[in-house]
Amino acid sequence: MSSATLTRPAATEEVPPRRHRLTPQRVVLHVFLAAVAVGWLFPILWAVLTSLRSYEYTATHGYVSFGGWTIDNYVTAWRTAEFGQHFLNSVYITVPAVLLTLFLASCVAFVIARFSWKLNLVLLGLFTAANLLPQQALLIPLFRLFTEVPLPEFMSDSELLYDSYWGLILVNVAFQCGFCVFVLSNYMKALPRDLYEAAMVDGASIWRQYWQVTMPLCRPALAALATLEVTWIYNEFFWATVLMRTGDKFPVTSSLNNLRGEFFTDNNLVSAGSVLVAIPTLVIFFLLQRHFVRGLTLGASKG
Repeated sequence: MSSATLTRPAATEEVPPRRHRLTPQRVVLHVFLAAVAVGWLFPILWAVLTSLRSYEYTATHGYVSFGGWTIDNYVTAWRTAEFGQHFLNSVYITVPAVLLTLFLASCVAFVIARFSWKLNLVLLGLFTAANLLPQQALLIPLFRLFTEVPLPEFMSDSELLYDSYWGLILVNVAFQCGFCVFVLSNYMKALPRDLYEAAMVDGASIWRQYWQVTMPLCRPALAALATLEVTWIYNEFFWATVLMRTGDKFPVTSSLNNLRGEFFTDNNLVSAGSVLVAIPTLVIFFLLQRHFVRGLTLGASKG
């Protein structure tokens, strides 16, 4: 009776990390990337630095100096611009607009990716073309439309689509849907068709195929789009100044105008207000950073 011999696997040698040889081309590339990074971060760092200095000190010694450190600019900016109320206004506009945009865009993208029909590409091109049209070209027609469309009093104090949160929500949804449809439709087309065939065999309706099969698989793409859409809609300034007239309803980006004087503007105060306005988008980006990067790199390693 022969006994089986156990052999210990040979120890694998650790492969030292490969070092890239330093070439002139690589040096030039790194210098260029470092210069671009510094040029990109300089305005942000300069705004933070300016916001932490008093206007009296910078008026005497100039902005290219160090000193006069204070946090009074943030306290004054918060009180003068009434950021507390305007932050809530931005929430009232941004959250419904992002949810509606992602829901409607995912519905259209599901139809484009799931079904094959003659007007498939035409529908995709119609939604995508909306992003190619300058928004300023629609200023007068939209303004006249919003001043003519009535709303119930419980939805708008002005009883019009003009000067209401609903107007800003709808205009943001209209201009953001095209990009989301384009991204989601391309992602949904990469999903295996076998999933839908198995769902159909199990008796799943079209709605269940969309809600229980497709949407869970699209979470990375939806998270990446949600990060972008929150940033874009939250930072939107143009339509709020055009379609709003009541100061208490303005979003937080438009409330920065309250920090400007009629004959004089304190740049240190405006910088502090700008930093306060930028904080929510930075927090959202860092919270969703993992999903955002994962959504952008989907399919990068596929052959």
